[in-house]
Amino acid sequence: MTTMSAPVPPPQAAPERPSLVRVLRDQRKTVAVAAALMVASVWVLGPMGRLQLGGCLAVGVALGLANHVYTEYWLLKVISSGTNPTRNQMAASTFVRLLILTVVAVGVAVMFWPDGIGVLLGLAIFRLIALMMTSIPLLKELKKS
Repeated sequence: MTTMSAPVPPPQAAPERPSLVRVLRDQRKTVAVAAALMVASVWVLGPMGRLQLGGCLAVGVALGLANHVYTEYWLLKVISSGTNPTRNQMAASTFVRLLILTVVAVGVAVMFWPDGIGVLLGLAIFRLIALMMTSIPLLKELKKS
């Protein structure tokens, strides 16, 4: 006589731990665009005699990329931990991150004035690029629906 048992569900893989490598892999297109933008800023402005402006622009893009990657890493940690952060915790984390970014960016801008303004321009350019790279897949997904 055979006994029937309930089907055994396949073992679930343990969720991947949040790591900087995973975030960089997930954001590889954004990292590639940022790297190309940094190289292009120095490559284009260097021969024009504005190497310092190109460097400041590249620093601004790098700061924007660092902010973007850290934000993604923080979100991945929160999601994988299963905890629900409060609104105050999220606001405090964002405030501290943006305060540090602002102090560094303005400090570099003042230190290398007038070319240092490129740091703020680089941050703004990176934010536009990151916004486009985030919204294009969303628009494609909406178009499919």
